[in-house]
Amino acid sequence: MKILLTGATGYIGKRLLPLLVDQGHHVVCTVRDKARFNPSKSLLNKIDIIEVDLLDAESLEHIPKDIDGAFYLVHSMSASSDYAKLEVESAANFRKAMDKTNVQHVVYLSGIINEDELSKHLTSRKNVELELDQGKYNNTTLRAGIIIGSGSASFEIIRDLVEKLPYMITPKWLNTRCQPIGISDVLQFLSQSLFVEETYNKNFDIGGPDILTYKEMLLDFAKVRGLKRTIHTVPIMTPKLSSYWLYFVTSTSYRLATALVNSMKIEVVCRDQEINTILNITPITYIEALNKAFTKIENNEIISSWKDAYSSSGLKSHISDFIQVPTFGCFKDLRKMPFADREKCIEKVWGIGGKNGWYFGDFLWKIRGFMDKLVGGPGLRRGRTNLDTIDVGDSLDFWRVLYADKEEGRLLLHAEMKLPGEAWLEFKIEDNQLKQTATFRPLGLAGRLYWYAVLPFHGLIFNGMLKSLTNGEVK
Repeated sequence: MKILLTGATGYIGKRLLPLLVDQGHHVVCTVRDKARFNPSKSLLNKIDIIEVDLLDAESLEHIPKDIDGAFYLVHSMSASSDYAKLEVESAANFRKAMDKTNVQHVVYLSGIINEDELSKHLTSRKNVELELDQGKYNNTTLRAGIIIGSGSASFEIIRDLVEKLPYMITPKWLNTRCQPIGISDVLQFLSQSLFVEETYNKNFDIGGPDILTYKEMLLDFAKVRGLKRTIHTVPIMTPKLSSYWLYFVTSTSYRLATALVNSMKIEVVCRDQEINTILNITPITYIEALNKAFTKIENNEIISSWKDAYSSSGLKSHISDFIQVPTFGCFKDLRKMPFADREKCIEKVWGIGGKNGWYFGDFLWKIRGFMDKLVGGPGLRRGRTNLDTIDVGDSLDFWRVLYADKEEGRLLLHAEMKLPGEAWLEFKIEDNQLKQTATFRPLGLAGRLYWYAVLPFHGLIFNGMLKSLTNGEVK
């Protein structure tokens, strides 16, 4: 069967793709930017890749007419404050495009929406479902609550809270009940429901066997990690204050924190679990999902992270638009240094960021990250997805990877921190030297003043970093 996979670069899409290929399907992956899609080489002859922007109806003409099934895995709540309108518009464009194809079955992953009064986020999910239901094809909606897996937004937020705060004074919505589900079960439900007639034109809630409050989820997480944590809930914390609390303590963006806080006041518990019987799936417990997630982390096998999704990048253009670093009207800081060992130098460059830090003046990087977070930027909280590998599109602290070729010895990063301009940082092996170039394209007078203000720190930090990268010792 030929299957259309939207959201192929997203958290779920990256993990679902190999499962669909293993089932014998030929998968057409829709991406907004081919430059940031890096499927494994073993998949390349079993997939097609097309550039599609669901907000651009004309681009949907690229979708082949002979597809048999499709997955709709597109969400935008961290991309724009007007995400509800954009999500419905995307769904409408998708539905119209599907009606021009031979598609028999569409599967949509949504959120549990069983309350009469819904948050903006969950209302948006419901409206998308209603839009998709109007198509000529058979539509199935799977509604999930909190998804637990290595790299998932929910898992990372819980992890940040528990591992950073031994004592928590929290909002009262921590007493709200939910029904978490492991990412492995979500993937099973998605992949196994395709072309199952009993699921046609219906919606189903999917969840694990445990119904827990958010507070219980945090405490259970602490037990798994062997940590003692105390949590007190207070009724006086407003949604805005709660959002700021979540934003400053965890790795989430403020926009995503706001959407999550508004949703967390609403119970997300399954109505029934009929779908378990239809597909013969027995979901794992919350504790089992946590243990599986930590096994993946410890083995450095994180396939995808919510931080690497397109909507978290903040880029409104394609990554390829930034690969050609500009020269006109730009400030540059260029430094070169011979290395002791080429391979070790490249290994150090490819290990930069995250837990390894930036090899020199880490406290200054942390101060810069904190300052960025104060003005709504990502700061250093995103870290990196994998310890050893870097792919185009990955987040790397407050940078985004634009180009990464280990054999060539070139890594190009674009800044996503809040700046009065645009910034690039490039590492390149050339003439037996490591060439390190920082480029800044200022925006007005403020941009120029900013460059001259940080220039003294560049001399200290960049020079020290270059020495560390070239000294032959792998951290």
